[in-house]
Amino acid sequence: MQLSALEIVRRESLQKLRELGINPYPAEEFKTTATIKQITSNFDNFEGKEVVLAGRMMSRRIMGKASFAELKDASGRMQIYVNRDEISSEENPIMYNTVFKKLLDMGDIIGVKGTVFKTNVGEVSVKVKELTVLSKSLRPLPVVKTDADGKVHDAFSDAEQRYRQRYVDLIVNDHVKETFIKRTKITNSIRNFFNERGYLEVETPILQPIPGGAAARPFITHHNALDIPLYLRIANELYLKRLIVGGFDAVYEFSKDFRNEGMDRTHNPEFTVMELYVAYKDYNWMMEMTEELLEKVAIDSNGTSEVQIGEHTVSFKAPYPRVPILEAIKIHTGYDVAGMKEDELKDVCRKVGIEVDDTMGIGKLIDELFGEKCEHHYIQPTFITDYPKEMSPLTKEHRTNSDLTERFELMVNGKELANAYSELNDPIDQRERFEDQLKLSAKGDDEAMFIDQDFIRALEYGMPPTSGIGIGIDRLVMFMTNNSSIQEVLFFPQMKPEKKAIEMTDDEKTIHTILENVHTIDLSDLKTKSNLSNKKWDKAIKGLTNKKLAKVYKEDDNLKVGRILQMSTKK
Repeated sequence: MQLSALEIVRRESLQKLRELGINPYPAEEFKTTATIKQITSNFDNFEGKEVVLAGRMMSRRIMGKASFAELKDASGRMQIYVNRDEISSEENPIMYNTVFKKLLDMGDIIGVKGTVFKTNVGEVSVKVKELTVLSKSLRPLPVVKTDADGKVHDAFSDAEQRYRQRYVDLIVNDHVKETFIKRTKITNSIRNFFNERGYLEVETPILQPIPGGAAARPFITHHNALDIPLYLRIANELYLKRLIVGGFDAVYEFSKDFRNEGMDRTHNPEFTVMELYVAYKDYNWMMEMTEELLEKVAIDSNGTSEVQIGEHTVSFKAPYPRVPILEAIKIHTGYDVAGMKEDELKDVCRKVGIEVDDTMGIGKLIDELFGEKCEHHYIQPTFITDYPKEMSPLTKEHRTNSDLTERFELMVNGKELANAYSELNDPIDQRERFEDQLKLSAKGDDEAMFIDQDFIRALEYGMPPTSGIGIGIDRLVMFMTNNSSIQEVLFFPQMKPEKKAIEMTDDEKTIHTILENVHTIDLSDLKTKSNLSNKKWDKAIKGLTNKKLAKVYKEDDNLKVGRILQMSTKK
């Protein structure tokens, strides 16, 4: 492992601490008596009192025999005042002169005991009497600076680095932690809403023999002991409905679901969904319940039912408009697609600029029309209702129109937030719907549903009239925290593999540096500029070509050397 100069210095400091008899990673409990937020929020109760704090040292200003530092714990930041004569003595000043001033670095975790006071400029601080090293940081943190005008410099703001090193992001960007604290408030608000109504939170399998409950491409794995394929769940719907069959009146689950599909600013292959099923209810009841729930969530997490999402102020105050999906398509495309056959729908799609192929049935064609031409118009919460039967294989047939189903999707800020049905509980109808999905699969639709024979068997024992809903928690958190990217609301979003840095010898670096400036050069000129001996030159140029950092080629009887661009090289 190649270390930077700063990493080498920190490791040297680590060794010096040990030589002084200081364990830089002590095992014993360090008992704190307060948090920074408790002190800064209630100074009058803490003034002059002794406290014990622990946290990460984020900055330090050394001023002779007295210094100031900034300490950060999970609750916030505050100043500490460190005096040589308090933590050491004139006769033995090692703890201050050597440990604090020379061997500690930004990012080190320390414990302090001292008294609370205010400085002459009114800043709440702790005058340190004892200092304990709790964890030595071996990598330097990004140094984020704010100038006198309040402008931030050298911020840790590169999105890929922030998501890949979320631990650093959380240390240096305080606002990031607030997003995840609010996420917990949101899920707690939903839980409290359901628990107050007597609904039961449950858990269902993540590894499933059939990936049911949604139209999506699954991840597949293999169970060695059972010698069977298993799938990471794409939805938990069918298991929750089995519990309704079993006699529970209302069950819900916060589930991790997995879909082996594309990634973008609103989709991650691993995501969180809350699904709820309530017996003896229908989709009309579910719409009213959803309005009440989301209004409560907005107030609990933001103190108001109005939420800023990008450039829009979105109101979650009930009630929300209800628009049938075929009516929405008619409004925004000018085409009335109700009752159209597959070929007619394909013609409409082509006319409005949507590509079609042979795998697309009626349901997918209508879904494309709505998604491409209508969805983005619905900024304020709007229930899109009454989907065609081909789009909804798990949904009860509409009570007044046999071509439609009792289904709604809740659109917010041009995106789907929730999907809900009056659940199909006719086992014969359900089998026929599954068989229709098999026909789509035979046409090449890799998102078509499997037939779940056990689920049909469960329905044959009788499931009461039921309404169910799924709410995308990640997307809900995006809305409630005004984040435009799903990666901002996931602690550890899925990322492409990190490019491994390519290490070069000193001679290879010499040649590579020349190539960086010229890109291509005669081989003889490059050799002359490198000023390397024949032996070193041969070894270095072979090394660069083997590592695919340079290429040698012939042009007009001359040998040329060109640089090959790489994502990452260690200098």
